[in-house]
Parts: sequence; structure tokens; C-alpha cells
Amino acid sequence: MSEQPYPTLFSPCELGGVPLRNRLAHASIVTRFVSDGEATETLLNYYRSRARGGTGLIVTEPIAMTAWNRVPTRLRAWDDGALDSLKRCAGVVESEGTRLLGQVQDSGRGRHAVGRNDGAVGASALPDDLSWTVPRVLSADDIRRMIDDWAAGCRRLKAAGFSGVEISAGHGHLFHQFLSPWSNRREDAYGGDLEGRTRFLRELIEAIRTACGRPFIIGLKLPGDDGVPGSIDLAGAHAITARLAQEAEQFDYWTWAWGAHANSLYRHLPDAHGERHPYLDAIRELRQAAPAVASGAIGYLTDPNECETALSDGTADLVFLGRPLITDPAFGRKAESGREAAIRYCVSCNTCWRTIIEGSRLECDNNPRVGSEDEDDWQPVQVRRQRHVVVVGSGIAGLEAAQTAARRGHRVTLVGASEEPGGKTRLHAELPGGENLSSIYDYQYLAGRRAGVAYRLGEAAGADSVLALAPDAVLLATGATAAPPAWIPGEYLEIGAVPDARAMAREMLGRSGREPGRVVLFDQDHTEMTYALAELLTERFEAVSIVTPRERIASDVSLINRQGIYQRLYERGVELVTSCVPRDLDALEEAALDVVNVYSGAVTRLPDVVAVTYATSRVPDNALAAPLVAAGVEVIPIGDCRAPRTVLAATREGYEVALAL
Repeated sequence: MSEQPYPTLFSPCELGGVPLRNRLAHASIVTRFVSDGEATETLLNYYRSRARGGTGLIVTEPIAMTAWNRVPTRLRAWDDGALDSLKRCAGVVESEGTRLLGQVQDSGRGRHAVGRNDGAVGASALPDDLSWTVPRVLSADDIRRMIDDWAAGCRRLKAAGFSGVEISAGHGHLFHQFLSPWSNRREDAYGGDLEGRTRFLRELIEAIRTACGRPFIIGLKLPGDDGVPGSIDLAGAHAITARLAQEAEQFDYWTWAWGAHANSLYRHLPDAHGERHPYLDAIRELRQAAPAVASGAIGYLTDPNECETALSDGTADLVFLGRPLITDPAFGRKAESGREAAIRYCVSCNTCWRTIIEGSRLECDNNPRVGSEDEDDWQPVQVRRQRHVVVVGSGIAGLEAAQTAARRGHRVTLVGASEEPGGKTRLHAELPGGENLSSIYDYQYLAGRRAGVAYRLGEAAGADSVLALAPDAVLLATGATAAPPAWIPGEYLEIGAVPDARAMAREMLGRSGREPGRVVLFDQDHTEMTYALAELLTERFEAVSIVTPRERIASDVSLINRQGIYQRLYERGVELVTSCVPRDLDALEEAALDVVNVYSGAVTRLPDVVAVTYATSRVPDNALAAPLVAAGVEVIPIGDCRAPRTVLAATREGYEVALAL
């Protein structure tokens, strides 16, 4: 029998008198799988799969426990009528040997969705840095009533079978707002100096411990550097941690969160544009205030090796993963058994964050089955009649469809013009910040090989060659091409003088060094690949301008990622020219480009222009459909070939179409 590859990660431990089978913890993630304050089957599926998948501890999304926080999309614990729903949640998790904690939190004035929160409460009558929501100021009596409500709610959680709670005092939420001198300007016992600003949190911890006793886990998520001037920097985080260390007998673990409801929101969920696990050094320092208290590592950890190192080097006693356990609920089971290659890895794209803020439910670019039954160990129903399915195109929609169809029992042949799989996603993966995207097509390709997909890469498919394969059905996944803007003359396009963004990206990846002059990127796309190209262009040209007809850039990107895009582009000196379109290319003879304001018609000249490229709406490359249909073949366009779409939509569509075959 082989030696356990991650001995510390999968070693048992104890918190608050409660045994844990391992040190892998699921960080709190909003799912929107709650309806009218009660658990849905989708939520139970989600928790059950992650418990069965080898996670030792799961922290729920925030639970509504107070009169101020009766949000229907949050589990309810403000009265005994919620006990049955809470018991179902605890039952599906605890019965698998995993511990379930409920999260105690209130957003206060914090809001990152569009609009203001008219029901917000807070420490002081100061606006939220993002939404400019001004909260109603909580009185001392209000605070004491809230503490009583939370303590009573935690008692209900314990009665329902929960093993404990985590108090979320970071991320710019209510308790963070009380801890911060920037947002807490009170002059009563709950404001002023550090003693006053920590009082709310300290009294809450004491009340929960009194109500729930032991064994019962109480965890804290505290602010690290929140990135807000005048608020909590790392020195401030040390001071808060040191004060709470004096209450260490009252709680059982702590971890720290970065960013706030401000321009630092993007620090919540670091992505591949920065260093990996960027907060571990600070966490190692912060825990020294009370080294005996178990600490949690958190922040851009996606690989079991990273988890093991964070535990074995003294940084932490637990590892909190959020996004990676959305992507693969069986992360723990696969890692423990040495099957790392079978893990469907998180790409840190933050699509999950976007879908819970702007959409209707939690979704993932690299897992089309989030919340489905048996998600952790899905075995597709085998087809009664095997068909020969030919997939034309090796992008992520085609790869997902191919491996899913093959796993269902179809004979699958995938034909791709490129020598390597991945399509446009592979190109994006070569651009700044895109490297993790390779996990999507790598997993799909290997899953397809295991399922018996016959790959014919490096072959350009034509109608005759596809028909020669005698397909019963063709899934057309041939992608899309950017539509040239009207202001580019045909002769420029014919000679490739003004390439589209993808062609420009390929050319720039083959170059090195930095050239004089300005490159202009016309942006009528507003997706992340466009700005990844812009970053690459700053490495190749001395000046870069982005011109867009909209009033801002990155409209098709989540707020949390849009902040990072602005941060990087401004740091690199990229000029953003909004509400404008190029008039024509006549001024290129003078090394310039004239752009016209779409509202006023005013013309601005951009100087020193040596190159122009464009990222525009794409047109499906579906020319193969007509001759195949005429030959009597069932043809189903998927991915961009059906209509240009996101990574999330392409992966999901490939999966769903294959299920329907």
C-alpha cells in the first residue's frame, strides 16, 4: 500500500472538543440554493456531495438569525420553525463524518450589487465605499438585541445538529465595520479606541459560548489588510488579533480575510494575475498573537500540495478552500487516494462569485453539475443505443460534449484543426493571468481519453471528410470569428494590416522586446481575454490605448474582476478612451488615429499609432452545417458555433447537449 501523499492534510484534529477527520475545510460560499429561508434539495445535494467527497469541515453561507437580516435566500434560524430545515442540512453533512458550521454574519452597510440597501444598519452614518449606502446607526440597545438574537440562533443550530459556527468579521461586513476606525466613528462604548471597536465582537463571542457551551466550535474570520486608506492595514490587523487573543479561551480557530466593500474588493478572491496563496506569510505572523489557537490558511490555494505545505510549515492547522471545492466536490477524496490528475481544478476565474451576485445561483466554469445529485461521484446513465457522435472542433464546448457523450456509452470521434486541444481558451491561457484556464481543457481531454474518445487533432474538417466518418450525429463546435468593424477598409483586411485581437495575440506571443509607438485596441467585446491582450501589448509597445463606444470598459466582467482589470491597466499606463469609436483609418498615414465621441461627435486624434487591432462581437463559423444537413446528418451547433458565449455557457452547453443525445 502506497504512503499517504498528504499526511498532514488528511490527519485528524480537534476543535472546541469536536473531532475532525481531516484538516480540509470548505470556506463559506453563498449558493442561492435556499428558498424562503429553507434548504432546497439542491442545497442538500451540494453539501452532501462535498461531505462525501472528503471534506472534513463545511462552513455554510451566512445564516439569517436577526430581525435585521431575514433574507429569504439565506437559511433561517430566527425561530424554531426553521429547525426541520436546519436538521436536514446537518444530517446530510454530519452523517458523512463531516462537521457543519453555520456562519454568523450581517452585511451592514456593505453592498456590491447594483443599487443601495435601504434596510442597512451599521456602526456610523457613513456611506459604503462601493454602493454609497448610508446605514441606519445601531444604538447600544440594538446591538445587545442583535447579540441576543445571534446567540439564540446559534443555540438552534446546535439543537439541529450543527457542530459550531463561524463569525465572519472580515470582508467589509458589519463586524468589520465596527472594527475599522474608517467606518466606526462612534463615541459610545462600541466605538473610539481598539477596546471599544472590538467590544461588539467580543460580546458576541461570549454570548454564543454561554448559549452553546462545549463541545461546540466557534471560529473567527478576522480582517487582514482591507486595502482601505485609514481603515485596517496589516498593523491594524495585528492589533485587533492581539486584543482578541486575550479572549482565546472563548473561541477555537481563527483565520483572516483581505479586502473590503471598496476598491479593494478584488482582494477577497485573488486570481492568476497575482502570486499564488498571497496571504500565507501574513497569516503565519498574525497567528503568533496566540499560537495555541488553531489557524486557517485561506486565499488562492487550489492544489493539495499547496494545502499540505501550508499545514506542515506551521502557517496553519486547517486549510479553507472555497472555489476549488465548488469545482470538484471530491477534491479531498481524490487527493487522499493519490488521484490528483482526476481532480477538476478551479481556474480562479471568479465566475462563481459573479453568478451569485448577478445571476440566480452558484455556477462554475469548470463544473457544469454544481448542486446536482451525486455530483461527487457522478456516473452517467448509459445509453440504450450507441451512436457514432462526431464532434468537430476541439474547444472547451466540443471537449466537454465529447467526454460526456463517451462516458454515456456513445462512440465518439473528435476532429480538431489545431494540433492541441482547447480552442480560443488555450490562446487565452497563454495570455497574462490566463494560465489556470488550461485546467479546463486538460481535464476534459484526459477524461475523454479515459472514456475512449478517438481524437483526430491537426485535421481540418470538411463536409466530405466528416461524412466519410459515417456519423449518426455531428456536434459542430467550430467556434466564431470577430466581425471586422465598418471603419476598416476591405483592402486592409485582405493584407492583414489590421488583425483581430486573436491574431494580434498570436503574433505578440511570438515576439519579444518592446517597440516604440502606440497600439490601439478597439474594444467592442468587454470580456477578460481582451484585457489580457491589453496587458500583453504593454509588454510589446511603449503606449497602449483602449477605445470603446461604451462609457467604461469590462462591462461583461464581474465587479470583483473588473476592479483588478482597472488596477492592472492603470498601473501599466494604459489609456482608456471611452464613449468613442475610430472614425476611419485615414490618419494612419500620419501615424495617428481619429476617434469620434458617440454622443457629441467630437473628434480626438491619438498620436504615434503604429498598430491597430480590434476585439468585436463574433460571428459563428458554421459553414459546415448546411452541407451536412443536406446530406441527412443530424447537426447540433454548440459553443460559439451556435452563438458566441462565455466559458461557463460553453462548458455547460457541451455537457447538456451530450446528455440529450
